[in-house]
Amino acid sequence: MIVSFHPCFGADKYIICAGRKPNDDDLAAIKAADAVILSQGCDEALYKMASKNCSNVFPDYETKFKYPGKIGQIRLFREKNVLHPKSEIFERVDSFLYNYKAEPENLAFDFPFVFKFDWGGEGYGVFLITSPEEFNDAIQKALNFERAGHAGFLIQKYIPSQGRSLRVVVIGQKIISYWRVLKDTKEFCSSVATGAYLDSDSDPDLQKAAVKATKYFCKITGINLAGFDFLFSSKADLKKPFFLEINYYFGRRGLGGSEKYYKTLESEIINWVYSLGLYEKKQFSTICI
Repeated sequence: MIVSFHPCFGADKYIICAGRKPNDDDLAAIKAADAVILSQGCDEALYKMASKNCSNVFPDYETKFKYPGKIGQIRLFREKNVLHPKSEIFERVDSFLYNYKAEPENLAFDFPFVFKFDWGGEGYGVFLITSPEEFNDAIQKALNFERAGHAGFLIQKYIPSQGRSLRVVVIGQKIISYWRVLKDTKEFCSSVATGAYLDSDSDPDLQKAAVKATKYFCKITGINLAGFDFLFSSKADLKKPFFLEINYYFGRRGLGGSEKYYKTLESEIINWVYSLGLYEKKQFSTICI
C-alpha cells in the first residue's frame, strides 16, 4: 500500500495533514504502508514519524532537518568537504562579539563580504557589506531579530560572479539547471525576486560541472528534492562550482511553471515507486495541478 500526504498526488490512501500535527491515525497508516509520499512543505514531526515507521519515504528530508537553516548548511558543506565560500557562523550576537574581540584575525574578511541571517530565501536576509558602518548596522539588525526570537547569522567571503548564480534543481532522478542573471552585473544577489532573468543555455560546461557536483552531493546525502545554488568566481582561472545554498522550497519559473513542475514531480514519484519493486504495474491519480 502507498500512502500519500501530498496534496497533488493520489495513492491507495490519501491523507491531508496540512495545518495540524500528525496523529495516531496517520501513524497507523504509515506503519501499514510500503511507501509514503510527503509534501514538499511537510513539517519535521510528520517527516520523523514517516521515516521512523516506513523504510520508503519520498522526499528524503533527513539532511534538511538534521542541518537546518543556512548555518546548518555550512556545517553540512564542511562535513561533506565540498567547495563553498569561506564562512564564519554565529548562533548569537554575544558569541560573535566575544570571538571578534578576543581573536579578530579569525574573522578577517576583507571588504566587501557577505552577511546572512540564518533564515530567509530569494535574497531576503542577505547583504553585501562594504564598510564598517554597514557591518555595525547588520549586527544591530541581528541583535534586534535575536530579541524577537530569531537568532543566528553568518559572515561569508564574497565571491565575485558577474551578477549571476546557477540554480540546479533535483526532482527525483531528474536534474534541471539554469542561470539567474542580473542585468547590471555589478549588482549583488542574483535571484528572480531581485530582478534576475533566466538563462538555460550559457556556459554549458560550467552547468555540467555544477550538475556533476550536485549528483555527487545527493548521492552522499540522500537529497532527492531541492534546488542548489552555485557560484563561479569571475576572477578564478579554474572555474569550479562553489556550493552556496540548498533550497528545499524553490521557484518554478526556471522549470517551466507550476504545471510543468507538478507533472515532472508526479512522473519522478511514480518512477521512484517502481524502482522500489513494490509494484510491477500500478495506476496513480493526480489530485490537482
